[in-house]
This record gives sequence, structure tokens and C-alpha cells, in this order.
Amino acid sequence: MSAFISQFLDPGMWHLVLLSTWQTVMMVLFSSVFSFIIGLPLGVILHVTDSEALGGLHPMPVLNSVLSRIVNILRSFPFIILIILLMPLSRIIVGTAIGTVATIVPLSIAAAPFVARVIESSLKEIDPGVIQAARAMGSTNWQIIYKVMIPEALPSLISGMTLTIINLIGYSAMAGALGGGGLGDLAIRYGYQRFRPAYMVAAVIILLLMVEIIQIVGTKVSNHLLSKR
Repeated sequence: MSAFISQFLDPGMWHLVLLSTWQTVMMVLFSSVFSFIIGLPLGVILHVTDSEALGGLHPMPVLNSVLSRIVNILRSFPFIILIILLMPLSRIIVGTAIGTVATIVPLSIAAAPFVARVIESSLKEIDPGVIQAARAMGSTNWQIIYKVMIPEALPSLISGMTLTIINLIGYSAMAGALGGGGLGDLAIRYGYQRFRPAYMVAAVIILLLMVEIIQIVGTKVSNHLLSKR
């Protein structure tokens, strides 16, 4: 017990904890942005081209089926395997296959299909009458998408993005097993492999706090948007 307390009070440990926390924040932040940039148009296309969706503006069954299969395949890959498969791509994009920056590539690609499905599901919840009213007023498909559908689905989109960010926090911890840096790397390399439980406990506590903060903020923002309707 005394050894654990001495580890916990070591300034050197907290320097590593702060560095690892910063790395995790950077990984989650940038991968969230990139996954949203990729997933938003993909999710909109999936909904708009769905011939069975009530709000489908331009049904294209073949395109929808192909995109849907691609999204399902990417979502089915375990993240650890996906990191390994995307190492060559990470090396091409950022010049290295390991480290915090390199991990952003597989994190973004892993989360993008999830974001696409979240957006597709959120758009399906929109009242078709709203879309029909916009169409009756002469709005184009593009105007209906960014002036009607996305604003109407925004509270649900915020909730979905909250879940995505929380999943990315978990993925970033798993990336530590393959040299991705961050709190996962700290827990494995310093806590588990070097038999220093204080490092592992600190990493777990900070990860839990991050998840709790993201969930609280996301819920409050979503509820605020709902109350504004």
C-alpha cells in the first residue's frame, strides 16, 4: 500500500499523466472533427438515397445499397485490427505508423461509419410533413437538407456525436496497445508492464472523468436545443 501511495505522489508520474491526457484529448478532438466531416455527407447521402425512407429526396437504391454495405463492413472491423490494416495509410498521410498523430487516421476512419449511421438515423426521425411543406414552398433538395433536415435533427445529432466522442475515448485507450500514445499507452506501458498500479488507476480515473464530462455537456446541449423548439 505504501508503494502505491508513493507512486501516486510522485511528481514524475503526474507529468506523464498530464502529457498522456493531452495526447488523448488531441486524438479524440481531431478524430471527432475528421469523422464528422466524413460521416456527415455519408449519412445524408444514405438517407436521401434510401427509397424506403419517408424523407428520401432522391431515391437511388443501387448507390444506397453499395454505401450501406461499405459502412457495415467498416463498422464490423475490430478497432485493433483496423489500426494494423491502416498503418500503411497512416504512414502515407502523416509519415509514420505509430504515435499520437498517426492514430488519428484509424480513429477517424473507424468512427466515420458510426457517425454516418447516427446521422442517417437522426434524419429518419424528422416529421415527413416538414419536408413536404418545404418542398411545397419550392425549396430545392439541397435547401431542404441544410435548412430543414439538419436543423430539425440537430438535438438528435448532438446526442449521436456525444456517443461517438465517448466511443473514440475508448478507442484511443485501445490504441495505446499498439504505441498510439495517450492514457491507454500510459496504463499499459507504465502501469501494467512495469507493475506500477498507480499509473493505471490514474489513467482509468481520468478516462472516466472525460466520459462523464462529455456525456453531461452533450446531454445539456441536446436538451437545450430541444427546449428551443
